[in-house]
Amino acid sequence: MKFISWNIDSINAALTSDSARALLSRDVLTTIIDHNPDVIAIQETKLSSNGPTKKHLEILSELLPDYINVWNSSVEPARKGYAGTMFLYKNTLEPIVTYPKIGAPSTMDLEGRIITLEFDDFYLTQVYTPNAGNALVRLEARQQWDVAYANYLSDLDKVKTVIATGDFNVAHKEIDLANPKANRNSAGFTDEEREGFTNLLDKGFTDTFRHLHGDVPSVYSWWAQRAVTSKINNVGWRIDYWLISDRHADKVVKSEMIDSGTRQDHTPLLFEFDLSL
Repeated sequence: MKFISWNIDSINAALTSDSARALLSRDVLTTIIDHNPDVIAIQETKLSSNGPTKKHLEILSELLPDYINVWNSSVEPARKGYAGTMFLYKNTLEPIVTYPKIGAPSTMDLEGRIITLEFDDFYLTQVYTPNAGNALVRLEARQQWDVAYANYLSDLDKVKTVIATGDFNVAHKEIDLANPKANRNSAGFTDEEREGFTNLLDKGFTDTFRHLHGDVPSVYSWWAQRAVTSKINNVGWRIDYWLISDRHADKVVKSEMIDSGTRQDHTPLLFEFDLSL
């Protein structure tokens, strides 16, 4: 099966705006569609609590006529039009869809951050992990989230194989960002967040990109929009992942970034696996 994950940074903008950035986003979406994945995982949809509008659904239906969409949006008292996730899966598939609450602190469980699809042989779950924020104001809550999320995946793994993807908002090791020394204690590269990700992997999960490619340097999934030359100079971070239960790491065929051209921010991630191997 073939899956693609992408932090879209506003599905409304990508689908309805005519800005230069929106046009770049649509080019990326076209690239994703051309790959013909079985499932597309989308993070940071920024939809209202009511989900996609009629116009959004019409455009998605035109672009992806053979896909069903399910979504999870931020609801009050969490911020409006914030975070959010969406799955689009081929209409030949019949997963059981859940929208887990993991006992996260603050309003994190209300921010539409997780959707899980249950198939016969595996779970496919996506996450948009909370950012620790400016001045690390949310770091303590983020640490609690990391523990709760790791426990959630571990509980799923006791039932069947888990495939987890999304924007985890952490560069795990120094090789996972261009300037580790300059970013020590920045959100996404604090010791606490890195330890949280280590704890997650230690519960029985494999970082599939590193599993297949080893310690290849300078391969990233995100480049800051505010730094105009970040992508040109490849000053990026690898903060988006495909994970799989350790016992089935040998079933992974591909785990790699998809070229998103000149668009800065996140790039899509391609994942292919075959449980029959």
